[in-house]
Amino acid sequence: MDPRLPVTGGNPGRLGPFFSPEPASFTDFVAATAPHLLPGRMPEALSGAQAGSLGGGSAPLDVPHGTTIVALICADGVVIAGDRRATSGNVIAQRDIEKVFITDSYSAVGIAGSAGIALEMVRLFTVDLEHYEKIEGVSLSLDGKANKLAGMVRQNLGAAMQGFVVVPLFVGYDTDATDPAKAGRIVTYDATGGRYGEWLGYHSVGSGSVFAKSSLKKLHDPANDLATTVRTAIEALYDAADDDTATGGPDMVRRIYPVVVSITADGAERRSDEEIATIVDQVVAGRAEKPGG
Repeated sequence: MDPRLPVTGGNPGRLGPFFSPEPASFTDFVAATAPHLLPGRMPEALSGAQAGSLGGGSAPLDVPHGTTIVALICADGVVIAGDRRATSGNVIAQRDIEKVFITDSYSAVGIAGSAGIALEMVRLFTVDLEHYEKIEGVSLSLDGKANKLAGMVRQNLGAAMQGFVVVPLFVGYDTDATDPAKAGRIVTYDATGGRYGEWLGYHSVGSGSVFAKSSLKKLHDPANDLATTVRTAIEALYDAADDDTATGGPDMVRRIYPVVVSITADGAERRSDEEIATIVDQVVAGRAEKPGG
């Protein structure tokens, strides 16, 4: 029997949604079959008092927030990096949180804002890209990936209005670009899901973004090679941590260093902790000689 057809008693088969022809989007499937599982959707089980507190009452939830992410275009592609600190008010909620994630072979996302919702959003986005590739047999285009993430941010608007804002930073390498020097792409968003291309060759989001962008304005050159660009990203995060309490600097004692991902024609790669530690040592040594930067 076709599970999409009614069964005895007039109830539709429980497996019906799994066999219905739908677009190749895992997010759309979840929205149709279990919308409460999407990021930012308020659980139906919340009591009225709990829902009231989420709606901007006198006792809003104090949840961990991720902070500064930087992205830079280079001659070889694009680099994205993030510090490791999450804060909850004036308290360090986590010292080694990861905020930069490889989402497929040629894209990555950095997250800033409400950490729990942001992490859930990135995981769902990663699954959605993998699901599309398995269904269609090809990867989603870079513009398609950026638009998909924009839709997910827009779905979180209700939670954002309650204070749980998520602002991702999307980067990718466009394998269809005619000019390899322009294949690296940075896409920025606002809390409503508005999508914007970053034509300056760099961008930053999070509480330390103002200081990071001020650093990048002086240091960054899109024509730089990959090694120089990775060093510039770490310099910018160091400057952000120097002025923003919510941004964590490199922790030499615990050996906690920024997460750095590069995306080139060879694909996305997380730079090893050993490589980043060497660069951090060079940056710190330079600042010891010239503390002002």
